[in-house]
Amino acid sequence: MTGLQELADAIRGFPGVTRKNAIHKVVDMFPTAGYDHVIAAEGEDAAVLENGNMCVLFAADGIMESLMKADPYLAGYYSILVNVNDIAAMGGRPLGMVDVISAEGGEMDPELIRGLQDGVRKFNVPIVGGHTHPDCHYAAIDISIIGSVRKQDVLLSSTAEAGDDVVFVFDLDGRFPESVPYTFDTTSMKSNEIVQSQIEAVAEVAERHLAHSCKDMSNPGHIGTLGMMLESSGKGATVDITRIPIPEGVDDIRWATAYQGCAFVFACDPKHSDEVMEIFSKVGCTGAVVGKVDDSKVLFDFSKDIITGVKVRE
Repeated sequence: MTGLQELADAIRGFPGVTRKNAIHKVVDMFPTAGYDHVIAAEGEDAAVLENGNMCVLFAADGIMESLMKADPYLAGYYSILVNVNDIAAMGGRPLGMVDVISAEGGEMDPELIRGLQDGVRKFNVPIVGGHTHPDCHYAAIDISIIGSVRKQDVLLSSTAEAGDDVVFVFDLDGRFPESVPYTFDTTSMKSNEIVQSQIEAVAEVAERHLAHSCKDMSNPGHIGTLGMMLESSGKGATVDITRIPIPEGVDDIRWATAYQGCAFVFACDPKHSDEVMEIFSKVGCTGAVVGKVDDSKVLFDFSKDIITGVKVRE
């Protein structure tokens, strides 16, 4: 196993973490205070907008230029996956998406379109409109998604509590595609039914009120994603890295910096940890209690470190 300091240094310097640093500069330009229907916005995987006893979940994501160039098919497919995971992380169910496609030289890449089509079928979420730039000097795909969740069931990433267990869940059955070696693909080879049931598992955790907080594991990797949760919650945590589930034969630094096809971090009352892990075990995922949330504000040192720089406003 990699030494602790080497692993910590790799995570701190990982572009999936450092590229989040500028987020707060944008967020600070668009304050949401004073809009009573906005339950949550900055620091969350999706905005939460009150609508009666339901909430609209609203998110958007764009695909990095490097992935568009390396594998247009996976760029299209992952533009669906990342958005669906953002809605799932809030305890919600996705309803529909719109896309913005920028086509280089007026020609849309057929592999990009095929990836989008396969993503729609895999996750059973339709693209219902959007916009096309047919005359750009670059190719890009951006997706915006809406979902819904009952107001009392919303899972936020900003509400972890001291004393909570840190629970990681992963689908360990996957592969690192040659074209995008920083991504652990767990969905493209699975049936639509199992992939959709994994997303539904988060909604079950939310409806049963088993967790205080949740995030999907994204570009910052498993510890980096936990760091984002703690940053927005104003908390810290201690993590035992030896407890983190990992596929056989995978290097632990590569695992710590992988974008996960299906993986979530929860902060929950210890009495509910086993229930959370049991829900995911039924859909092919492995869970473990890897640490404890505390009031130290230390995992990253948030007195001097930032990931997004976003803290939920009082």
